[in-house]
Amino acid sequence: MFPIIRPRRLRRHPKIRDLVRETTLSPNDFILPLFIRHGENEVVPIASMPGHNQLTIDRLPEEIKEIESLGIPAVILFGIPEHKDAVGSDAYSKVGIIQQAVKAIKEISPELLVITDVCFCEFTDHGHCGIVNEDTGIMDVDNDATLEILQKEAISHAQAGADMIAPSGMMDGMIEALRSALDETGFEHIPIMSYAAKYNSAFYGPFRDAAESSPQFGNRATYQMDPANGNEALREVELDVLEGADILMVKPALSYLDIIRRVKEAHPELPLAAYNVSGEFSMVKAAAANGWIDEQRTALEMLTSMKRAGADIIITYFAKEAARWLRD
Repeated sequence: MFPIIRPRRLRRHPKIRDLVRETTLSPNDFILPLFIRHGENEVVPIASMPGHNQLTIDRLPEEIKEIESLGIPAVILFGIPEHKDAVGSDAYSKVGIIQQAVKAIKEISPELLVITDVCFCEFTDHGHCGIVNEDTGIMDVDNDATLEILQKEAISHAQAGADMIAPSGMMDGMIEALRSALDETGFEHIPIMSYAAKYNSAFYGPFRDAAESSPQFGNRATYQMDPANGNEALREVELDVLEGADILMVKPALSYLDIIRRVKEAHPELPLAAYNVSGEFSMVKAAAANGWIDEQRTALEMLTSMKRAGADIIITYFAKEAARWLRD
């Protein structure tokens, strides 16, 4: 006769629950996004993302020291330049806002991992992720022309001292172009974390406030993925693997846990990041502010679900708070 199986035996004592826990969450899993703006001595609150600010470079030291004290190993940088133009020239300028920020952070903390978002939406006056024209019959981002300026941007970030680049524009052939550009300029050692499956999501709204990057016409549906598609994500990821991506990413995370799982199963050999995006963050903040949910429990449950689905790395606006919660 089979014994009576009672799973609750392993849930009765908190130490037993700890012993048998299948998924663990640690500050070592987190990358914190930072928004760097032009100017001096400014900390500009982002209204739609409570607790987050646009920072000028001279205000970075206290922020970086806090990040280090919490055991967060990495930041990813987004820039708000003083001037924007049609080709986003500040994005690849040697004295661009991101290039200056990278140098400043590496002086403050040589050990902190500095990752740069490689895209143009924050730097163009039209808010799209590259050079736009009507060569295809509609006003759209020119894929191949954009690859050329993405190469310039990536090289300039590497020259400034970035430890890793993270291209997010979803251009065809992007990883191959960037890998070639980095290798040809002596940066073979710089890894690429690819936004391999990036969806045209409604969850990006607060980020566009933070980065001042809303499209001035149309949307990004011609280059970001349709949220209804799953198999397409695997094709996009496979192309990036073949082109030389070192780390893969799925963005957003919470509504795409199935994609995270499928990508991890298809490519267990590569690290996988999940981007816990601004809308996911702000929804929790808003509900918690109204007393509808427990912020700490909800946020940690969300982050744990991403790891359980297969993510090895989580880019999250909760990084500092989650690190404190896990420590305390």
